Amino acid sequence: MTLDDLRVFVAVCRAGSLSAVARDLGCTQSAVSQHVKRLERETGVALLERQARGVVPTQAGRLLEAAAAEGISGLDLAVRQLRDLVEGESGHVRVATGATTVRHFMSDAVVAFRHRHPNVNLEFRTVSSGRGSFDALADGALDLAWITLGPPVRGIEQRPVVELPWVLAVRADDPLADRASVDAAELTGVRLIRLPPNSASAAHLDSACAELGVGFGYDTSVADWDTALLLAELGVGRAVVPALPGLAVPGEGALRLIPVPLLRPLPVGWAVRRWDALSPPARAFADTVVESRRRRSTPAP
Repeated sequence: MTLDDLRVFVAVCRAGSLSAVARDLGCTQSAVSQHVKRLERETGVALLERQARGVVPTQAGRLLEAAAAEGISGLDLAVRQLRDLVEGESGHVRVATGATTVRHFMSDAVVAFRHRHPNVNLEFRTVSSGRGSFDALADGALDLAWITLGPPVRGIEQRPVVELPWVLAVRADDPLADRASVDAAELTGVRLIRLPPNSASAAHLDSACAELGVGFGYDTSVADWDTALLLAELGVGRAVVPALPGLAVPGEGALRLIPVPLLRPLPVGWAVRRWDALSPPARAFADTVVESRRRRSTPAP
């Protein structure tokens, strides 16, 4: 029994004629009859009843026709969906993000991707840690994760997209607000707003400071970079944070962002289980984010 046998049988039941189906398929009536006979041998029952003006399905034939028609319809739909998936026209993309990711790194890319792939469902999930993202990728619950890059992780591939320089965020009336830049050593002993504890960005900052022999003090801790910027703008304290895309440096309004050039930049980018196993829509979204970041970083002529 083959799928072609079932397709031909359903066509015969609907047309009520072996010869009509043969004409539609461009084959002989005998070839059409062979499909039906093969099904009758497999099922052990008669499926068609010959009449003066053609054929009609028997009771067993009607059962098989209903089941085959439903199955063929489902298979045809699945094949179309698979074709769309391969061509990147449908499907879904599951992305792990932090609280600030979409706003600062992906807003342009999301709009561009939606225009190019209107039938692909984008699903963003907030994951509190890189470890959580890696576990979700390994379990197949996520396609992509936007992370602060760190040491190699078994079973995970990391790909850098952008390096973020560090800035000191202060209120406009702070004594350092008018500086063009600040040396990290000048901040030794200064009480700062701490980046999310146990985060990859905080670990990277500590490592970059250690390379310079600098140690920062902290008196406030936050859950994300945006909160650190808000507290600095309110005058609650100072914060050393990555220069997030979309924020001017040195800054305008009540907030000032002063470059700290000697600190090693913070690398951020994509993590996946395997790049060569990504679905076309997921790869297209990852590439769109990369293209968007490159356009923003390329100076206008």
